[in-house]
Amino acid sequence: MKLAKIFKNGVINENPIFAQVLGMCPTLAVTTSAENGLGMGLATTAVLICSNFVISLVRKFIPSKIRIPAFIVVIATFVTLVGMLLKAYMPALDAALGLFIPLIVVNCLILARAESFASKNNPVSSIVDGLGMGLGFALSLTILGSVRELFGNGSVFGMSLLGSTYNPALIMILPPGAFLALGLLLAGFKKLTAAK
Repeated sequence: MKLAKIFKNGVINENPIFAQVLGMCPTLAVTTSAENGLGMGLATTAVLICSNFVISLVRKFIPSKIRIPAFIVVIATFVTLVGMLLKAYMPALDAALGLFIPLIVVNCLILARAESFASKNNPVSSIVDGLGMGLGFALSLTILGSVRELFGNGSVFGMSLLGSTYNPALIMILPPGAFLALGLLLAGFKKLTAAK
């Protein structure tokens, strides 16, 4: 498979949120703002790239009976590193994302890519797959966070766009708003991709 096609699959054709509906826990929980969505997406992207790379390197040495636990150990290592970096250099984002950073370990997207792609492909293809899937995830979370922040606060990335007279729809930054916004974005994505 060509690298460009692998990348496009992750961003558009097999988008983790809008096409496969994977990783819904962080998707619904942390996207109260565009910044939180982007931060979670980039953290997940870093873990995906690194874990895919390592798993593709050691795939032939891992006995099939223990491959899932071995994959989880690799993924947990990179999640721990990302968590430490966030605590050290971005404490506000770390506090906003909270428990959802350690929960990247059990995100079905990460384990699914390890099992279905990295364990069967070479390191370069696995890195591109991790990058595509990760950026697709980050883009989706950022769009969802932007929509929720815009209608819930009148701003995007903290910049006021709708002025001081805007009466925010507070439901959008509450849990029901996450389901509402995600449902509308899923419908829009399906409509756009069906038209092609």
